[in-house]
Amino acid sequence: MQRLLAPSSKLAHTTRCIANPTLLCPNPCDIFINHRGIDTKKSISGLLYDHFTSLRLNTFLDSKSLKPGDKIFGEIDAAIKTCEVGIAVFSPRYCDSYFCLHELTLLMENKKRVIPIFWDVKPSELCVKDDGTRPASEIRRFQLALKEARYTVGLTFDTSTGDWSKLLAMASDAVMKNLLEVEEKKLMSINPTYKHII
Repeated sequence: MQRLLAPSSKLAHTTRCIANPTLLCPNPCDIFINHRGIDTKKSISGLLYDHFTSLRLNTFLDSKSLKPGDKIFGEIDAAIKTCEVGIAVFSPRYCDSYFCLHELTLLMENKKRVIPIFWDVKPSELCVKDDGTRPASEIRRFQLALKEARYTVGLTFDTSTGDWSKLLAMASDAVMKNLLEVEEKKLMSINPTYKHII
């Protein structure tokens, strides 16, 4: 099933571009990985990126997707807006990062499917700290996005006792199921008579 899903997503995108050649059709982002680099870039976030890339899914991970000269916010915001599914890897220092909260907020405000992974942290431990450097309206947006993520069914992992291969398999299954649901929803919006066959 996994190998059939990846081309399906790209096929739908290619079909839209061919049907409407005036559309600007950049390479879409299937999966956006939102994470605190210092905590997870060389562990779970990097593993997820490598895994989904090997399945030929266009996966965005800032440390592997950005190149010198790229405008950070422009590239990240564009990837979030075009992604199908987001993975939010919450770690102990996640909420200390403006970038993490900005990305999570964009994912939630753009109504993206988000799969939370609670990496050595409990959902109840996540909170936005107001250090006085950001406008109250931005802090409120961050708090709402974080609250929505905390109340989304996700995966939990304890690095001292967890099974890495099981986590990777569970995350992969969750992403693939969500990608399939997003694709089916799009197909139903294009063709209301579409019926799920599997």
